Amino acid sequence: MALVELIMPKMGESIVEATVLSWLKKPGDAIALEESILEVATDKVDTEIPSTHAGVLKEILAKAGELVKVGAPIAIIEATIDDIREADPLPVLEASAKGSNGAAVEKMPSHSNGVSHEVQNYKSTGKFFSPLVKNIAKEENISVAELETIPGSGAEGRITKKDILDFVQHRKVGSKGFKAKETVAAAVPVAPPSMNAGDEIIEMDRMRKMIAERMVDSKRIAPHVTSFVEADVTNIVQWRNKVKHEFQSREGDTLTYTPMFVEAVALAIRDYPMINIQVDGDKIIRKRDINIGIAVALPSGNLIVPVIRNADQLNLSGLAKAVNDLVKRARNNKLKADDLAGGTFTISNVGTFGNVMGTPIIMQPQVAIIAIGAIQKKPSVVETPYGDAIAIRQKMFLSHSYDHRVVDGALGGSVVRRVADYLEKFDINRTI
Repeated sequence: MALVELIMPKMGESIVEATVLSWLKKPGDAIALEESILEVATDKVDTEIPSTHAGVLKEILAKAGELVKVGAPIAIIEATIDDIREADPLPVLEASAKGSNGAAVEKMPSHSNGVSHEVQNYKSTGKFFSPLVKNIAKEENISVAELETIPGSGAEGRITKKDILDFVQHRKVGSKGFKAKETVAAAVPVAPPSMNAGDEIIEMDRMRKMIAERMVDSKRIAPHVTSFVEADVTNIVQWRNKVKHEFQSREGDTLTYTPMFVEAVALAIRDYPMINIQVDGDKIIRKRDINIGIAVALPSGNLIVPVIRNADQLNLSGLAKAVNDLVKRARNNKLKADDLAGGTFTISNVGTFGNVMGTPIIMQPQVAIIAIGAIQKKPSVVETPYGDAIAIRQKMFLSHSYDHRVVDGALGGSVVRRVADYLEKFDINRTI
């Protein structure tokens, strides 16, 4: 047996730290290779961390609620020798201290250089703070309440390194020139809710707090405008009914309408690349990749938006597999942080719940989102070689919300119209 460190793994390109939510094992428990032993939360996703070795959980170094940097040790595992692969045994086991019986006591090496860092309770706020800002706040002993008063100059009003360093400097010199931002409650008094007998108080979970904060931020940052188009998707309905059993038999999975919607949106973005942008102050960043997020409702009632990367480069079968994979992992809490990062445009299928249309809120820092309404049979005027006629057609509404700072009605309306055009011209004879 050998003692090895379990370190906080890298969970995404932009993730540098995570909060320990709970331990699934306790010291002394046997653990198998790749068995989940704790749950952690990042700014993007909650996930389980598997063990890198088989053996026994010897010691827990990071307690529940603690914020830990990627690469830092979080536990000690007494691993079987045969299982020592990538990690080396602990380099130092000093026998310098003496126990009460005079025997040598093993002393674990210090990973903090003798400095004890008190962990701030960032769970008490729904606001997003970057790891760098949190570290500066901890070093300067800035409370969460103080941090929330600092006006942010970054994207989505987030606090930058310069913002917090300015705050620290002004606080040290006692300057009166630094003006903390006024809270919404101070500017607009909100009447407390009334409570009656039998009312139930439900505490928001961490994800709901995060969603609430981001939705409020998005409405504050971006002036939303919504354009609507009704699309005739009769060809898509007939085609799906024709091929879905073949697809199920071949792939062992269902064929939903979502892949066709993603394909049409990706094609429309190719035609109108200025909808695939982000805003950075007074600069516009046109994104090269078309990464489409798909909103997924979780069993808890919360919403999560995993991303299909380079969606325009996948065929319909590839899109179907990508959609099914992301939806399943989302509902089973198996998404990774990278699955939620890098989106440039979002689709929300409100028709899943029988809604005919919606006015979705933009996922910052994107500038647009489309809601797909329920498909309904409707009498419609159609052109035939013999003149106009009334026919039963499958129709649905598309709702396109966009950021009016950078997207005007001409572009916003043209994009949603082009999506409808691609859906209406769907080739009923294509294969999958």
